[in-house]
Amino acid sequence: MLLSQMPKKFKEFFSQENCLVFCNNVSSVKEALGHQHDPTEWCLFIDSSKVSLTAVLLYNGNKFPSVPLAHIANTKESYKHVTLLLENTQYEKYNWNFCGDLKVTALLLGLQLGYTKFCCFLCE
Repeated sequence: MLLSQMPKKFKEFFSQENCLVFCNNVSSVKEALGHQHDPTEWCLFIDSSKVSLTAVLLYNGNKFPSVPLAHIANTKESYKHVTLLLENTQYEKYNWNFCGDLKVTALLLGLQLGYTKFCCFLCE
């Protein structure tokens, strides 16, 4: 979603740099949604496809809907783009638990990507 397509109520909480749209104030978004922001109750989920990366916050226990944090469109999935996404969502400040598929996890850990029989030494 481009910043121009976002509802006006939330537009002030998001910024756009080239192809990256990201939340610049997570606490304010949570307040606008009527939630208290406690980073220990939320986890960061990153999903990838061949042409985009998306980051959302998921509540532990599925009591609340997911909160979109960032989206990078028209880019290849790479360590560079994932770190750009994490930096702009202020991951180090909030220190959310991370969850994601094996491909994104392997990308963050620097493991071999692609269609390998064993992606790490634990899988042998």
